Amino acid sequence: MTAPRYKRILLKLSGEALEGTSGNGGIDFPTLGTFCDEIKEVVEMGVEVGLVVGGGNIFRGVQGLETGLDQPTGDYMGMLATVINALAIQASLEKRSVRTRVMTAIEMRPIAEPYIRRRATRHLEKGRVVIFGAGTGNPFFTTDTAAALRANEIGAELVMKATKVDGIYDADPVKNPDAVKYDTLDYTTVLTNKLRVMDATAISLCRENSLPILVFDLTEPGNVVKVLRGETIGTLVKGE
Repeated sequence: MTAPRYKRILLKLSGEALEGTSGNGGIDFPTLGTFCDEIKEVVEMGVEVGLVVGGGNIFRGVQGLETGLDQPTGDYMGMLATVINALAIQASLEKRSVRTRVMTAIEMRPIAEPYIRRRATRHLEKGRVVIFGAGTGNPFFTTDTAAALRANEIGAELVMKATKVDGIYDADPVKNPDAVKYDTLDYTTVLTNKLRVMDATAISLCRENSLPILVFDLTEPGNVVKVLRGETIGTLVKGE
């Protein structure tokens, strides 16, 4: 069996991806199960997996602004939503006999471990999937930034940003059928052209540490495994 292309990855999953096709919020457990089946296959390949999940299927900080909440309060509510998703993923993975740990940036010891970098890397070395919840633990930062931060802290070789499209385009492919897909991009082009990949803070953090980002379609089963086998999918953002 060919060795996987990457030994340690950080997978960024949006909360909306857990909705499935309903778009009605909440967690679609069949969709979650399909995702966890693939993670199990990745772990069985010997790849160490860190995972950051958003909370947009339950609550987004911007919703708080629209209803009169101040941003810090809305952002903290969003962080708690990510923990709900993290626990759901943990339960689904462990049902598949995948050893898992949830670590949170906001301490809530009865349900998860507090995030400690050395402990996180130790869990990864033991073959456990580590799910990082509660973002960075600070308001005004997105879970994209949390993903870039944790990936750099744990020494991941690749950030995999899961989306509902098959890469980065020069325009919205849903609205513009003539939109052109990029196979590769450099960080500066993404920032300069304001391509909606991850927020600017996350892109800058990856650029400063030469950490590549792969934007790919999560709705296509087997894509994570394909990447680890060396197949070319999605759009890779890296240095010039």
